[in-house]
Amino acid sequence: MVEIVLESSGLTMRFGGVVANDNVNLKLQARELRCLIGPNGAGKSTFFKCVAGLLTPSEGQIFMRGQEVTGWRPHQIASLGVGIKTQTPNVMDGLSVRENIWMAARRFHSAVEARERGDAMIDRLALGAIAKTDLGQLAHGERQLVELGLVAVGDPWLVLLDEPAAGMSAEDVARMTEIIHELTRTAAVVVVEHDMQFIRSIAETVTVFHQGAVLMEDHVDRVMADQTVRNVYLGKKA
Repeated sequence: MVEIVLESSGLTMRFGGVVANDNVNLKLQARELRCLIGPNGAGKSTFFKCVAGLLTPSEGQIFMRGQEVTGWRPHQIASLGVGIKTQTPNVMDGLSVRENIWMAARRFHSAVEARERGDAMIDRLALGAIAKTDLGQLAHGERQLVELGLVAVGDPWLVLLDEPAAGMSAEDVARMTEIIHELTRTAAVVVVEHDMQFIRSIAETVTVFHQGAVLMEDHVDRVMADQTVRNVYLGKKA
């Protein structure tokens, strides 16, 4: 049987009288890559925050590998083996790239193994030239790659990425794409993203959010060709 590693059931999130998520049901299989798209205010980021433990839904349930995690905080979610990259990551700007990645690996491994895994991740991301540079001195695209490394070095079985390609150069996006595909060899990956070119380069199944609910869920080619989706989000240039 196919393992369902992430499931939301009837997930609803209200902020006063505003319904940000409305009865969202989603299932993610092991080693599946799922992209969440939609216009601003569609509810995809709110859904992501509920799954990542940054928000507690007003109604509904969230399950990870069959265990209910509704209302868990991010550190509790992470302790299950879930890698989370938000738009405001928890990093140490005053420490070097190598030190940041080592600290992330040390949460799960011995000091020696963490060093070995950290060095391997630096090689994998081609960050050797900046490994000794303080994170606070890096360009935005370099930071994005390092933040992905912080997530991946823990060998997660589920990875949650919020706009990983935002503000990156074409070269950095290409490297990011390659690493995300590598992650799916061992992990399921959820990506919230606005960059449609990036979505096309990585996606298979896409879930489209609109007005807090799931509008459509299908293969990326069929989503891109759907006139309703184009009208509410993609526009004439898609």
